[in-house]
Amino acid sequence: QVQLVESGGGLVQAGGSLRLSCVASARLFSSYPMGWFRQSPGKEREIIAAISLTDRTYYADFVKGRFSISRDNAKKTVFLQMNSLKPEDTAVYFCAADTNPRGLNYYTTSAYEYEDWGQGTQVTVSS
Repeated sequence: QVQLVESGGGLVQAGGSLRLSCVASARLFSSYPMGWFRQSPGKEREIIAAISLTDRTYYADFVKGRFSISRDNAKKTVFLQMNSLKPEDTAVYFCAADTNPRGLNYYTTSAYEYEDWGQGTQVTVSS
């Protein structure tokens, strides 16, 4: 099981930026596609971004042009740079690891395919 620890959340005004980090305990971190999700009260968990082993990326339409996912395999860390934040971005943000054997360019947008999850970090955007 991979331990994932998110950090970087907080309170920010609309239009501001935050950078989330997710550090993994796994020795084989570089073998795992990673994803960022978010969940707000009363809503289902939704995909924000995903990244493959070769840095191929996916973004949900509602964050395209504003958020950027990246990974540093040497630091076993995946990042989510969030710019131009909006009040509707307020949620708990989770990182997740897909530890199934995958191809180099593979990523998934389905929460069901991610095996391990962090505890989440709260992001609150004030208007």
